[in-house]
Amino acid sequence: MSTTLERTTAGTTASPPPERSGTALRRSADWARRAPLLPALVFLIVVTQLPFVVTLVISFMNWNAYYPDEVRFTGFDNYARVLTDVNMRNAIWVTILLTVVVVLVSLLLGLVAALLLDRQFRGRGIVRTMMITPFLVVPVAAALLWKHALFNPEYGLLNGTLTAIWRLFGSDDAPQPDWISTAPLVSVEVALIWQWTPFMMLILLAGLQSRPLDVIEAARIDGASSWQIFRYMTFPHLRQYLELGGLLGAIYIVQNFDAVFTITSGGLGTANLPYTIYQTFYQAHDYGRASAAGVVVVIGTIIIATLALRTVSSLFREENAR
Repeated sequence: MSTTLERTTAGTTASPPPERSGTALRRSADWARRAPLLPALVFLIVVTQLPFVVTLVISFMNWNAYYPDEVRFTGFDNYARVLTDVNMRNAIWVTILLTVVVVLVSLLLGLVAALLLDRQFRGRGIVRTMMITPFLVVPVAAALLWKHALFNPEYGLLNGTLTAIWRLFGSDDAPQPDWISTAPLVSVEVALIWQWTPFMMLILLAGLQSRPLDVIEAARIDGASSWQIFRYMTFPHLRQYLELGGLLGAIYIVQNFDAVFTITSGGLGTANLPYTIYQTFYQAHDYGRASAAGVVVVIGTIIIATLALRTVSSLFREENAR
């Protein structure tokens, strides 16, 4: 009898509790679901995070390819040079100005286009597709299009249009300005606005189509005008979509290199931070200072991206609350 009791007690002690076994099963199931994602995670870390870590290390070093014997650790000297150098400060100012102008004008034009496309009319699907097309063009191709097909003073479309208008009034002395030389930064801004307006339009059009139509219809029945509906109902509803479009646009435009490189080659006061980093790295071969400037751009982008993620999260919370 005592032997049987001891065996029973031993068997009971050896078996794990149900809660622990359930937790172990859940953990194994979680790892089974996550295991297929591990190769992609490792690849992402190798491709994105390791280069950034290397860039961060180099940013604290005095490393110039022209002086290979003077490579040494210098702390925050490169960051101080980035923030005090006149060319870098000008590049930071050009980057801020370029980003603000392009984002604000693209948002305004995108809002107008979204309001027009939100109406019912024949061929709306075709018009939407045509409006989205500029955003689908490769950035370098779009910059080349504006530089040669539109801005060129000899055979560009803008000067050709001026010639045609002047001839309508009986004059052959139409002005033929060199648009890029006359207004270099505006030329870059116009090319970027043309490409980013469809992106803003898509975001705002999605916001317009998520409005509560029954409330708007009730406001119309109560005698509210179209302007009052837009001012007091549509525009407040679009606030977060405007914020999202502005933040996402700022993330990409801060890092824009193609338009500046292709249209002006960074000359005439149009060199932004990405182009200045390119010059510092590939022409001056100052790897330390270029890496420090790159880290500054990444920090600014992370700040903007954090604000964008908060805006997206608030949009999701509002959608779930409905």
